[in-house]
Amino acid sequence: MTTAICLAEAGARVRVWTAEPSSQTTAIAAGAIWGPTFQEPVAETLTWTAQSLRDFQQLAEVPGAGVRLAPAMTVGNLAELDELPPQVRLIPELRPCARAELPPGFPRGFRATMPLIDMPTYLDYLTQRLAAAGGEIEIRRLDSLTEAAESAPVVVNCTGIGARELAHDDDEVVVVVVVVPVFGQHVVVTNPGLDELFLERTEAAEWTCYFPHADRVVCGGIGVPGRWDRTPDRDVSERILRRCRAVEPRLGDAVVIDTITGLRPHRVAVRVQAEALGPARCVHNYGHGSHGVSLSWGCARHAAKLALAPTASLG
Repeated sequence: MTTAICLAEAGARVRVWTAEPSSQTTAIAAGAIWGPTFQEPVAETLTWTAQSLRDFQQLAEVPGAGVRLAPAMTVGNLAELDELPPQVRLIPELRPCARAELPPGFPRGFRATMPLIDMPTYLDYLTQRLAAAGGEIEIRRLDSLTEAAESAPVVVNCTGIGARELAHDDDEVVVVVVVVPVFGQHVVVTNPGLDELFLERTEAAEWTCYFPHADRVVCGGIGVPGRWDRTPDRDVSERILRRCRAVEPRLGDAVVIDTITGLRPHRVAVRVQAEALGPARCVHNYGHGSHGVSLSWGCARHAAKLALAPTASLG
């Protein structure tokens, strides 16, 4: 949607083909926050996340966009402030937590201000913004990118996990670039009055996080590589709630509203690249994994530039 908006607002005629409306996509299940990413290509992802931060800071001033600059606590076995990598140094108002501020069991943490996105509201905003720019959305499932190339001189491939088949990014011999699903699950509860988001940084398959919005809190998290089944797991939900309530006791009184799942399109290297597709130009923009929000505007602006260039560098 961000790529379509960048193209439409630059004057291009844009039609989005999507198999599902936004309310049924993985994006609707996101927490979701802007934050640093360490995916390849490192120099480019640093630029893209910095651009996305600027866009979200501006969107926080737009009524109805679903974006706010929220107080945040990040915990885990983290480096000292002066040892943090440049990706982390992008985070606004970053400062170490005093030991008394930390929940039990966490050795170190930081407070900051981070863009927090209410995804249902935000996706509605993007839909309306695209329409205002003259873009159209059509519910249509594709069997190949060639089908799109028969209808337009430029095709922008933002298919996420669908790129495994559409872009033939499923060659298990080339493991470094293959797109794989990473199953995620969140438990949504009523908001007992929380304002600050909480995120544990860890290499473990399960972690503690919660993202408070006006009327609900999205609690997580889990990542299961290679799992395609999106059926909610009751045991996972119980573990998520137990961890979150241990950090924030007020969640103990919250009522469970929903359990939502999705498949993150993980790829070691984000792909934003142009290539020939028969007589058409194809611009790929996928492989963002769990950092789709963080990379969204930066990648969208880069992809739009490639799509609109008179002679794009292909390959």
